[in-house]
Amino acid sequence: MNLFELTKQLMSVPSVSGDEEAVGFFLRDHLVSLGWNVELQPVSEDQNNVIATLNGTPRVWFSTHMDTVPPFIPPTEDDEKIYGRGACDAKGIIAAQITAAERLRKEGIEDIGLLYTVEEERASTGAKAANLHPLAAKCEYMINGEPTDNDLAIGSKGSFRFKIKTHGKAAHSAYPEEGDSAIETLLDILQDIRSTKFPEDEFFGETTVNIGTIDGGLALNVIPPNAEAGFLVRLATKREPIEKALENIVRGRGEIEVLSCSEPVKMVAVDGFPQKVVRFTTDIPHLPNWKNPLLLGPGSILVAHTKDEFVLKSDLEKAVDLYCSLVRKLLTT
Repeated sequence: MNLFELTKQLMSVPSVSGDEEAVGFFLRDHLVSLGWNVELQPVSEDQNNVIATLNGTPRVWFSTHMDTVPPFIPPTEDDEKIYGRGACDAKGIIAAQITAAERLRKEGIEDIGLLYTVEEERASTGAKAANLHPLAAKCEYMINGEPTDNDLAIGSKGSFRFKIKTHGKAAHSAYPEEGDSAIETLLDILQDIRSTKFPEDEFFGETTVNIGTIDGGLALNVIPPNAEAGFLVRLATKREPIEKALENIVRGRGEIEVLSCSEPVKMVAVDGFPQKVVRFTTDIPHLPNWKNPLLLGPGSILVAHTKDEFVLKSDLEKAVDLYCSLVRKLLTT
């Protein structure tokens, strides 16, 4: 199966986060047919990471995630592009990594492994499970795949997810003095957050805040007793100074509920590859036991998660060349 066919076959198997079992089985069967030793590592009752080796305990690993964001969009193609869900995030990457591994294998290089995880798009539960796998201790380099435009990412921002909840007192809206609006309190907090300049970092850049969800109230004629907003902060620093700043902003007017956090990560730089820092978060913060991380993949993060997601066929081919070059360099260092 060639690079483009493998990409489309993977994309044809729906695998929205939480529903990756079928694509895991597909990968297992495909890799076994190529002669790989494949383990399905259970993550939940119907979710498995896919771990594949050729011989012993590989020093260099390829990795990315099998899940996608919703909705499922079946693959289509033209002469230049493959379109659909997972084209660049990250099933095209899986196909490019397997193709690169097979090319290296033909050159006699078998000191490589493959790790494909579940649920990266939600909470990286697959990566957290993989971090405890015994093979992690033998890994020297982990080449993770995300859409980096085939540049080598030498850093990625962290992510800090949380909610702010406010509480008031319900009352008839004709008599607002009898109540206490949780929504108005939340709006005051949101305005303070929007006007705050959070810490920056020379390497990672600025910390950005996205107010992603707002919910609250009971009815139009009731003073709202409850309200909440959900946030995602792209961390350019560690979480601690950001959380302290938020506590100073909220000042007891609401409660902060932390949902998840991953810190910014610096990654291995290799001479001869275009380099940059990316703003998104990956599985890498949850795979520290797999040692030295690298990040590279075909496609643009700007089209990932959109209805028009695509990957250039030429970028897939270039990624195979780059992955092979990286492995050769890493195994000779």
